Amino acid sequence: MHRICLDAFDDVEGWRTHARRLAQAGVPPEAVLWQVGDAPGDLFGGEPQALPPATGRPLTVPKPFITLAEQALLHSDPQRFALLYALLVKIAANPALLGDHADPLLRRVESMASTVRRDIHKMHAFLRFREVQEGGVEEERRPRFIAWYEPEHYILRANASFFVDRFAAMRWSILTPQGTLHWDGETLTEGPPARREEAPKGDPVEAAWQTYYSAIFNPARLMTGAMLKEMPRKYWKNMPETALVPGMIADARRRELAMVAQAPQAPRITRHTLPQDPAAALRLLREEAAGCRRCGLCGPATQTVFGEGPADAGIMVVGEQPGDQEDRAGRPFIGPAGALFDRALAQAGVPRDRLYVTNAVKHFKFEQRGKQRLHARPNVGEIDACRWWLDQERAILRPRLVIAMGKTALRALTGQNLSIGREAGQEIMLADGTPCRLTVHPSHLLRLPSQAEAEQGFERYVADLRGGLAGLEEPLRS
Repeated sequence: MHRICLDAFDDVEGWRTHARRLAQAGVPPEAVLWQVGDAPGDLFGGEPQALPPATGRPLTVPKPFITLAEQALLHSDPQRFALLYALLVKIAANPALLGDHADPLLRRVESMASTVRRDIHKMHAFLRFREVQEGGVEEERRPRFIAWYEPEHYILRANASFFVDRFAAMRWSILTPQGTLHWDGETLTEGPPARREEAPKGDPVEAAWQTYYSAIFNPARLMTGAMLKEMPRKYWKNMPETALVPGMIADARRRELAMVAQAPQAPRITRHTLPQDPAAALRLLREEAAGCRRCGLCGPATQTVFGEGPADAGIMVVGEQPGDQEDRAGRPFIGPAGALFDRALAQAGVPRDRLYVTNAVKHFKFEQRGKQRLHARPNVGEIDACRWWLDQERAILRPRLVIAMGKTALRALTGQNLSIGREAGQEIMLADGTPCRLTVHPSHLLRLPSQAEAEQGFERYVADLRGGLAGLEEPLRS
């Protein structure tokens, strides 16, 4: 048994060094015991063995694996080092495995990495500094800012650069049960674990911040479920503004009615009051969208092409815009890209009739070339004008997962000009807390120059769709 002792729970570099040496020496995963610190030897394995010499060619793995490992190794799962080494050995033997998101080991590691990314995001959003004074003489006193935070995973040092860059001019300390960070404006130092009692209870600025937070609260936009999903109650105890949240939620309906009473002539967005039944709500929304004039695309296009699918669909798929055939028929994804989409769904084991399929832009944008209508990419103004319809579809459906196919779909969902590129197959979190799986648009595969590239791209596309399905608690297989 080869016993490896790492220096810390987040010793990513130490793991990489030892894992590379073990893999080059051909040591199987079951022959390695991973520990942190000077832990006692293996109870059943006797004395640790010396590593055999490395054999064969140098170890190489795809670059995305390194990024995946750096994230997953920060997870609090005690088996993370062993799991990552087992995955390293498999991928070193078969690099294509990294694209097989149905592989149980890869899925587990990807889930760990996703959880760590979410924990990092939460720390960025919910850590709060409180001001304290240091020094004995009034003129020499300098403010210092201290924050208490309880991360779920070993992300403290991984987050250090974020806080140094964002609060470079401040003198601050971050206290956690895992360790502490201290920044004096020039040098970052680490310290031992801290206790909650060592953090200050409040500061004079908090009263002003709570007043501002109360003033900007809009009861008409309150979505309690989405708020709790993005900001669970366990984070509230360290945030000064959350003391106000229960009262604001309780008072939201009264304030919303008062706002409506004060503006009785305000224009309504739709002609209908949407019913509670999601299917009826979607039907009325579709009727409303048929007369949309929010941008100039409604003129040349034949008709609005609205989304379709069951109102209880757990997965919502968002494409770019309808094509020529979709524009004439009034249905999404029935042209060449739609045929490729259907073939990929069949291979991924996802029945289309269980999905809600829609587009970021509901009208066909094209250039007339003789008798042909050639696809033209919608611009930012057209995407943003149509984003309102997409937001309403999501609000009614409340999907457990959104699949964004292409850059236009991602722009409509996030409001930002982001590129999918190498991020295909990855998952991000939308503003309301809904997970969003990124992949290419099937029309991209139709434009690839060679058959080999098209086949390889199609395999990745199927893997992206299958990976999104695997991330759901209740798969939607037929």
